[in-house]
Amino acid sequence: MAQKSANISQSQPRNIIIMVGDGMGPAYTSAYRYYKNNPETEEVEQTVFDRLLVGMASTYPAKESGYVTDSAASATALSTGVKSYNGAISVDVNKRKLTTLLEKAKSAGLATGVAVSSQVNHATPAAFLSHNESRKNYVEIAQSYLNTDADVILGGGQRYFSPELISQFTAKGYQHITEFEQLDSVTTPKVLGLFADVQLPWVIDNPDAKHLSTLTKKALSLLNQNANGFVLLVEGSLIDWAGHSNDIATAMAELDEFAHTIEVVEQFVRQHKDTLMVVTADHNTGGLSVGANDEYAWNPEVLHRVKASPEAIAAQAIASEEWQKIVTDLLGFEPNIQQFSQLTNARMQGNKTLAIALRKIIDAYSNTGWTTLGHTGDDVQVFATGPGAKLFSGQQDNTDIANKIFSLLPKNQ
Repeated sequence: MAQKSANISQSQPRNIIIMVGDGMGPAYTSAYRYYKNNPETEEVEQTVFDRLLVGMASTYPAKESGYVTDSAASATALSTGVKSYNGAISVDVNKRKLTTLLEKAKSAGLATGVAVSSQVNHATPAAFLSHNESRKNYVEIAQSYLNTDADVILGGGQRYFSPELISQFTAKGYQHITEFEQLDSVTTPKVLGLFADVQLPWVIDNPDAKHLSTLTKKALSLLNQNANGFVLLVEGSLIDWAGHSNDIATAMAELDEFAHTIEVVEQFVRQHKDTLMVVTADHNTGGLSVGANDEYAWNPEVLHRVKASPEAIAAQAIASEEWQKIVTDLLGFEPNIQQFSQLTNARMQGNKTLAIALRKIIDAYSNTGWTTLGHTGDDVQVFATGPGAKLFSGQQDNTDIANKIFSLLPKNQ
């Protein structure tokens, strides 16, 4: 009998952390392995993704949206176990509300939270916290968070939370903070932390900030105060945004911070053996290829030389007469005469056009390929550790991930 109860405790987690690398298809984690590899050694070193890989998942949405999902439909699948149309925030194809993972956890007496690098009311966190017929209804979604009773809401999105809405949150007992330095002053739930107008700053422009891992550490410490346990969503949101821009240098920096955040959670799991971590992507973005142009090569060392996001490089180049020197310094290599000619033309058309031209030059030097500015229908990887991790082995659908997590929640008393 004692043996049986021991088995239950080993397979039934008290805490569940689901982590989503938005847009992080398999090519991203392969690229990241080579990006992090030490060229001085004979072998290619493993990353946290290699170490924790357990399975794969299909990502297609409800039939009316075809085979290629958006973040809203995929997050709805991961949060509710039900497929819906692209754009749906935890409603079914008939726009009826679906019960979310965080709602089920809350009703079972667990603490709940989200920590993301996009705005907190973006598609993925919204599908775990709320319901809406359209992901684009950002203000409505922000307003709806008042009724979620979530203990921790951390990320960007200040522009969607009016002073009136903030005062409603504080009236409900939420601490409202807007600076990372204020995190230390928060010692108990509940907290609404909005640290940027929309997205958090790009990692490549703030390499020492460790924003997502810092938010995740704080979320873990606050949620762990609940004796019944907790469910936390963590999203590396901006991997996807970089993918949409076909921006390999920015994507690898975002992936690096997401990997660091996984390691932070992995350490928490080691110290709290009753904690399950499940990591996946919601879909693949950009059709990234590690190698391109009929060349059997990929040059990640080029990406390590890039000192700022193409957006930031473009802004500085437009603001200065000595823009060619700035571009060379921040890229870490000197474009050739033809490329400088292209950059000259792009510079006259403004920041956006110049940033695109810079990304294409980085692609050329690193030999990186892309097929789209949108999503693709590829399967994505699933990573897990902790009690219940074996459930996520092998091939599954994204709805299966949700249903397996549901099976591990405590039954309502």
